Amino acid sequence: MRKKWWMFLWAPPAIALFVWIFGEVVMHLWNWLLPPLFGWHLITFWQALGLLILCRILFGGFGGRGHDGRGSRRMSARRWERMTLEEREAFREKMKNRCGGFEPPAEEFGKPA
Repeated sequence: MRKKWWMFLWAPPAIALFVWIFGEVVMHLWNWLLPPLFGWHLITFWQALGLLILCRILFGGFGGRGHDGRGSRRMSARRWERMTLEEREAFREKMKNRCGGFEPPAEEFGKPA
């Protein structure tokens, strides 16, 4: 615990530096590419930072992990193999009602092809 006291000194400036760098990168890329290509307006640093946050919210999520702990929300082969036949059938029925059907690939889940 004694060796990590320095993190409290370096963490806030490091976070501020990364935010500034990413904001500047987004601003310069936008101002370099989009006005000449599409005729859009130049943006300021704060607009670039807002755009970066908006993209993070819309496309990047909030850092939550997937269901299997690896960041993936797909059904893993291990999880499928641990399910009983009733659980598999209930899962298939749930997927069928939600998105029109689900049949795992034969080679991925140990079924003969």
